Amino acid sequence: MFYANSLDSDRLKPCVHLISTTIPVLEFNVEFQSNSLIYDKGYSIRQQMIYCLIQFMKEEGMGYRKISRKLNQWGIKTHRGKQWFNTSVSSVLKRKHERDVMINEIRDQHYPSEVSKMELKYYTFD
Repeated sequence: MFYANSLDSDRLKPCVHLISTTIPVLEFNVEFQSNSLIYDKGYSIRQQMIYCLIQFMKEEGMGYRKISRKLNQWGIKTHRGKQWFNTSVSSVLKRKHERDVMINEIRDQHYPSEVSKMELKYYTFD
């Protein structure tokens, strides 16, 4: 409420006037969904090169044990600086596949936005 005080010129008594205001407001809702906030660190160049090397050897018909022996012979260490085992080689291929699926099917999925019906409402402030 807003009151304006003024003095009555005849008797110098306070006189209160009420000022009322009406404001039109356009109201609506917007709904959207996005998975783009999923953390994506990305592969380093080294990780990408090792993955491509392992994938190439696998496509050439080598098994996980042979690939791990070759990587160890060449002096290539794992991401954590350890030696390769058949399980770590298979893990690289498995994790990359899981990561690609997560990015393509979950993170990059697009959802339609929805806008509700718009309404014009009037609010009165006294």
